[in-house]
Formats: sequence, C-alpha cells, structure tokens
Amino acid sequence: MASSHGSSPAPRPGRDGMYLKERGAPPPRCRSLRSLPDVCPKEPTGEGRGLCDGPSVVADLDRWTVLSSKVNLPAALNDPRLAKRESDFFTKTWGLDFAETEVMPSFYLPNITKEHFAPYLQEMAQRERIHERCKTICPNKDDVEAVSSNNSNHDKSKAELEQVPKIFMKPEFALEDPSTFNSVLPWSHFNSAGGKSSRDVASSKLLQEKLSHYLDVVEVSIARQISLRSDAFFHAMSSQHDLQDRLQDTQRAVAVLRGRIAAIDRVTVQGPLRALRTNLTRNNCVKLHNKLKLMAAVHQTQPTVQLLLSTAEFMGALELISTTKEVLQQELQGVHSFRHLGSQLCELEKLIDKMMVEDFSMYARSDLNRCPRDEPHVLDKERLESLVFGLLRQRKLDFLDIYSEEMIMAVKAIVSLCVAENVLQIEDIDTEVVTKVADQTRLMTFPQWFELLKNVFESFLLFLQRIKATQTVIKNVVLEVLASTQKLRLLEEAALVQEAPPGPELLQGGGAELAYLTHEGLFISDALNEAQQGVQDQSSVGGARLQDQSSVGGARLQDQSSVGGARLQQRDSVSGYTETSVSREQSYMSGENMMPSDLELNRVMNKLQELLHTASDVSHDRCVKVLTARAKDGSLERLSSADFVLLSQTVEGFVRDTEDLSGRRIASLRGALQSQANRFVHRFHEERKTKLSLLLDNERWKQAEVPAEFQDLVNSIADGRITLPERKIPGTEDRKPTEFLFVNGQKYAVVGTVLLLIRIFLEYCQCVNDIPSIATDMLTRLSDLLKHFNSRSCQLVLGAGALQVVGLKTITTKNLALASRCLQLVVQYIPVIRAHFETKLQPKQYSVLRHFDHITKDYNDHIAEVSAKLVAIMDSLSEKVLSKYEVKAPMPSAVFRTVCKQMAKMHEAISELLPEEQTQMLFLRINASFKLHLKRQLSRLGVVNDGGPQNGLVVVDVAFYTENVQVLKSLDRLDLNMVEIWEQKR
Repeated sequence: MASSHGSSPAPRPGRDGMYLKERGAPPPRCRSLRSLPDVCPKEPTGEGRGLCDGPSVVADLDRWTVLSSKVNLPAALNDPRLAKRESDFFTKTWGLDFAETEVMPSFYLPNITKEHFAPYLQEMAQRERIHERCKTICPNKDDVEAVSSNNSNHDKSKAELEQVPKIFMKPEFALEDPSTFNSVLPWSHFNSAGGKSSRDVASSKLLQEKLSHYLDVVEVSIARQISLRSDAFFHAMSSQHDLQDRLQDTQRAVAVLRGRIAAIDRVTVQGPLRALRTNLTRNNCVKLHNKLKLMAAVHQTQPTVQLLLSTAEFMGALELISTTKEVLQQELQGVHSFRHLGSQLCELEKLIDKMMVEDFSMYARSDLNRCPRDEPHVLDKERLESLVFGLLRQRKLDFLDIYSEEMIMAVKAIVSLCVAENVLQIEDIDTEVVTKVADQTRLMTFPQWFELLKNVFESFLLFLQRIKATQTVIKNVVLEVLASTQKLRLLEEAALVQEAPPGPELLQGGGAELAYLTHEGLFISDALNEAQQGVQDQSSVGGARLQDQSSVGGARLQDQSSVGGARLQQRDSVSGYTETSVSREQSYMSGENMMPSDLELNRVMNKLQELLHTASDVSHDRCVKVLTARAKDGSLERLSSADFVLLSQTVEGFVRDTEDLSGRRIASLRGALQSQANRFVHRFHEERKTKLSLLLDNERWKQAEVPAEFQDLVNSIADGRITLPERKIPGTEDRKPTEFLFVNGQKYAVVGTVLLLIRIFLEYCQCVNDIPSIATDMLTRLSDLLKHFNSRSCQLVLGAGALQVVGLKTITTKNLALASRCLQLVVQYIPVIRAHFETKLQPKQYSVLRHFDHITKDYNDHIAEVSAKLVAIMDSLSEKVLSKYEVKAPMPSAVFRTVCKQMAKMHEAISELLPEEQTQMLFLRINASFKLHLKRQLSRLGVVNDGGPQNGLVVVDVAFYTENVQVLKSLDRLDLNMVEIWEQKR
C-alpha cells in the first residue's frame, strides 16, 4: 500500500541475520526527496518531560507534532470527489499520483515469492485441517461457558426490557403531549365521584410501583451494558489523564517559548518594525503632500487655461487640459471636490476647438486678403504652426476646407481690386455709370486692358506663392507629427521587448527655473524642485516606486502649467521659438494617443497638395473670365498679329509660372487662349487669303524687281531663321532692287505676289513660334493658302483668267515661264515650312504633315502643265506651218525660216526666266514634236532618204533648222537627232 511505501523506512540486516527498521535513515528513492507527515502517529506515553526536553524552535523544526497531522482519516476515507475509495487514502494532501508511484525495491531485502512459502504450506496444511476438525468437534469449555452465560444474561435482560411498554422507547416520547400523558397515566381510574376512595389510592400506588419497576429494569440494563464496556471506559479515562499530563507539559513548554519569543520581539523585532512603520508613515505623508500639491496644480488649471486663451496659446491650453484630465483619471480618481472638473474641462476643450477653427479662419482671411503686392512670406508663422498642430491634435482635419473657401473668396477679390486700381487711372471710364467689372474692362483700350491683365497675372503669382509658402509650413508640421508618431511607435515596441524602470530623470526635463502662473498672479518656481527632492529622499526606501508615480504625475502637470506661464512671459522674446519647439515635443509625448493616425495624416497631405492645385485652378478660372469678358465683343479677334502674339506670350508665361508652382499641367487658361487663338487664326488667315487673292487678281504676270529686304529675308531662311525680322535692317533702303531673287545659288525671276507670299508664310511660321498651341490649326490654314495660290494662279495663267481680270491681251510664253518659275520657288520652300512645323507638333500630330506632300504634288503637276502648255504652243505652230511645206527651191524654204524665227522668239522669251536645264529639256520636247510633224509631212509628200533631188532639198532645210537651233544660247550642245524624220527601210 501507499502508506507502507511512504512511511516505513528501509530495513537493515541485524546481528542475528534479521532485518530491522532504521528510523533515522530515509529510504532511497529515484525521485527528489520530500518530507511527508505521518498519518498514524504513535500513542502518547505517560512519561514526563522536563523543560529541557520541551519543544524547541530549532530542534523540533523537523519533528512530528500534533500540528503536523494534516489528514483527517474519516474525511480521507469518505472523500466524495473520488470514485475509487481504495486508492484515495493518501492523495488528498500529497497528490493524486502518490498512490500510483512506483518505489524501487530495496537492495537489502530478498525478492520473496510464493515459492518460498510452498514447503511450509505443504507441511502445515494437514495440521491445519486436523485442528479445524477438532475445534468443531470439541469446543473450548471457557468459551462455551462464556457464551452460554452471555446468552442467558442477554435473554434475561431482553425479557425484562420487554416488560417495559413500547411507548417509553419511542423517539417522539413527550409527556407534554396530552395523548402520551393519558397513555402513561390513565386518569380514568381516578375520576370516581365523591373524592378519593381506597380503590383510587391502591391504583395510584400500583401505578407508582409499576413505573418504579420499569425504571429499575432500565437502570439494571444500563448498568449491565456499562459493565460489559468497563474496559473501554477505564481505558478512555486513563487516556484522558495521560492527555491532561501531556497538555500540562505542552502548556509549560508554550509558556517558555512565548517568553523567548517575547524577548526576541523586544530585542530584535520592535526596533526595525518601528523604523519601517515610521518610514511608511513618512512615505504616506510625502505622498499626501504630493497629492495636495497635485490638487493645487489641478485647481489652478482653469485660470491658467483662461490666461493662455487670452493670448491665443491654444496649444498650451490643450496640453494643460489633456494632462489635467489624465491626472484626474489616474492620480486623483475619486476625489470628491474634483467630481465636476472633468466635464468642465471637456466643455472647455470644445470651446477651444471652436476658438481654434474661428482663429484659423481669421488667420486665413487676413493672410489671403493682404495687399497683392506684398512679399510672399508667411504671416505670423508661429501662430500658424500652433493652430495647425492644435487642429491636428484635436482631429479637426477639415481646416483645409476652411482655407480653401477663404482662398476662393480672396481670388475673386484680387480681380476686383486690380480692375478698380486700373480704372482709377483711366479718366474715360466713369465708375458711377459703368458699375460692372466686365463692362469696365471692355471700355479699356488694348494697352490699358493688357496692363490690367499683367497686373492680374502678377497678383495671382504672388498670391500662389503665398499659398505655397503657407502649404510648406503646414506640410512641415504634418510631417513632424507623422515622424513623431512613428518614433513613439518604435519606442513602444522597444519598451515591450525590454522594459526600463522609470528613474528620477523624468522629473529633470522641466528645470527648477520653470514657473507657472496662478489665478492670483503669483509665480511658483519651486514646485519641480520639491517634487525632485521628494523623490531623492525616498530613493533609499522600499516604497519609492509608488511615490515616483505621483511625483511624475504632479511634475507633468506642473511642467505643463510652467510651460504655459513661460509662454506668457516669453511671448515677445527671441527665445519664443525655442520654447514653442520644446512644448511641441512635450505635446508629442503627452498627446500621442490623441494624434491622428498615419492614414489620416496621409489624407491631410493629399488634401494639402490638392490645395495648391485648387488655388491654381481657381486663379486660372478667374483669368479666363477676364479674357472672355474682353473677347465678348470680338475685340481680341481684331488684334494685330503682334498684339495677339504679345498676349499669347504673356498668358503662356503666366501658365508656365503657375505650373512650376503647382507641379502639374493646367488646361483651363490654355483652353481659353486656344479658343481665342482659333478665332484669331481664322481672322488672320482670312485677312491674308483675301490679301493674296487681291494681289493675284491685280497681278499682270510680269517680272518684278526684288527689293533688298526680300533678298535678306530669303537669306535668313537659308541660314535657318524661319522668322520675320523685328525691325528693318539698316542700309536696305540704300541698296537697289535686283532683277532676280537668288536662293541657294539659283536665280528666280518672280512676280511681286510671290514675294509677298513668302512674307505671308513667314508670318504664319512666326505665329507658330509665338503660339505653339495653334500649330495644327495654322498648318491647315497655311496649306489652304498655298492651295489657293496654286489654284488661282492656274486659273489666271493656264485658264487665261488674267485676260478678263487684269485685261491682258494674251497669255504669252513669258507669262507661262514666269508662272512656272514662281511655282518652282514655292516648291523650293515647302520642305522648309514642313520641317519648321514638324518641330512645333507633337509626335501624335505628325499625320497633318501629309498636307505638304499633297501640295507639293499639286504644284509639280501645275509646273508640268505649264511646260506642256509651252510645248503645245510650238507644237501647234509647227503643225500649222509644216502642213504647207513643199520640197522645192529656193532653199532654205519659207516654212523652215518661219519655224526657226518662232523658236528664236520663244527662246528669247524663256531663256532668261528658266534655268538652262529646263530650257534644254523644253526645246528637246519641242524638237521631238517638230520632227514628228516633219516626218508625217515628208511621208505625205513621198520624199524618202534615197539621195535624190528632193532628198537633197530636205537635207538643206534640215541643216538650216539645225544650225539656227544650235546657235541659240545654251542649246549648242543639244542633240537634235534629225535622222528620225526619215522612214526606216523595211
């Protein structure tokens, strides 16, 4: 069993070879040793014990005493929590695994098995059977007599007890019960009339004797039972006396022990306990003092907050309120006098929120409505930073919407202010009659309106610069808050890994020189010194940590109040900025849980970026209204190209500057300018197209002299300058005009219209340089202009329209050659124009350049038609003259003389206009046509190349023709190949 395993020590071999128990040595076990109380102690003996053998604090530490009995045996046996009663005897105190623990077998005991007892059992089995049989046959005489005596006494007492009525044996027997009383005392025998009779007296005596007999029987039975248990009774009495003796010994030992303990208490304990008690009392007093100082500081919170609010120190007031609320919730929780202070501080905080929003609105209004000419610096930077930080701390993240609304109103006011300033300088506009701003702008001349527009642009640029400076300040505050929250998060994570105990350094940051203002106007500067001194005095005792918490709370609150007082003192001093930075850092540390999250701060950053974009968009929208108000009556369309280019450059410069400020592309003002540019381009094109049409209709198609300025213009184009000169080059008026226009080493005979056409398309290119946004539209219009020149010149020259329009008598070959050369000059400049426009277009707009390819093809076709017309003139003449040709003397014939004369005239007309190559090609085509007609005529006349007389006459005429053609300028090397006039022999 577990009891024998746990309480019996291991036996050891004795001198007789027997195993004896050794009381002092513990049994060897595999597990760690643990002392177990003895459940069944030995019976106490009656031997006396002296004082020297009494209980000792040192000697009896490991000995068993009455107090060591920790197991109630009946309770252990009847433990209702365990189902198996046989295994829970020693488990209540020593653990559920005690009974199941395996104990290693002793090395000193042999392993006894059933086989060791087998010889003994075999030897004694027969004797046991004989003994049992003899016991049943011959029982013991004493046992028989004792049993018979007991049985007879039991039967006798049982018979006597049966004489006692059963009513006396019932558990509910009570004489006060009437029925029970009547049953025990039958009064019916005593109720005879006439008083007591002798019979009644006899009956009462008989009843008394009967009840006495019943009492004797019961007493005899009780005495018999006591006699049967007399041994146990006397044993209990002796045990009681023995117990009283041991109690007396124990009482004397306890008295001695108490005396010793009293001496120890008097000598060793009372002094240190008094010191600890005194130290605890002192700690409590210091804590009470700190609590009172903390309560005093809390009591001064509202007056200090009001003083801070009177100087617009919202950040300091919020920090003081936050710290006070934290102290009320932690250090001063449950203080009855401050039960309403928390709600009052909450209402005060709501009031501060409204004041901050209103103050920020007033700041934005005063900053944005400053004079537009002021420098773009931030107005009262410290005030703005304090307001922004306070609004962020209170999670009032819609303050940028307030700034945006004020900004829109300020933009409208800027335009009105600029118009009013300019109108005051113009005497022609009566502001009492013309009240609307748009009407006033339309009454201005273009220089006046343009000056107004520049003032508006300048004001808006300064306005946007101020907004960007304000945005930068707000952005820095938001980034500072974001960095601080991330830093605090890292510190918290590090604190979770390794917690450092708070030291007195927490109280060192304020400094003894800080002071806070009380409601009575006094400055207290020793609050932090006292708190620090209290912490230092208590650093040597065990309760320093509890004290440190209250000290830190009071120091924080006093530090906040001190910062508030210091702000009031140093508001106008140079060190105010440093004080603000210190207080802001403290605000980060104290208000970390009240700050917006990273997501909310990122949203504020996005809205802050959109703020400048909105300002730029609104400014551009107002400028668009100024532009459209002026353009309502079409005045911008009637501008000269120089004025419109100047307007475009100014608008483009403003747009570029605002895009640099905002960092994104803005399309509204560019779109309005584009719309006006389209109208300007339409008018610009229509004016030049009409001008070109008038020039063509009045052109007589005669060679014009080329002024020096046009030659210089062509030379500048050759040098890569596709622009009009800003002013006339000095000395051009002194130079004489030339007959030809020289381009890249070639001379061109031109008419005056082509010279002006070159200047016109340079004006188109100049407009594109000045207004790149109209490049596509201008290219389309220039293409239309070139097509118009081509088609109209074709109508006038090839179509002979000049006969009716100008009144020419006929279209001569000189007119045709001059027109061809003018077309060739235009074709010469089409690639130059194309390359110039290509630099102004976006890659996705290159498809419009195909117009130049179509124009070039049309011009080349037109030039070919002019050349064909010249050939056709000579072809018709040759056919008409050769149809009358006859082979007869004299030679050379009149026909060949006429042909040579006409060819000489034509050569004289075109040789100075067309280059040699073109002249040679043209006469080759004319010669081919002449040979064809001559061949047909000879075939008709039947003249063949047979060496006959007619053949000789024809050879003379052909030689004459060849000589006259080759004598012409640049035609001497022309291969006429006159052999082709003869039919080939088959």
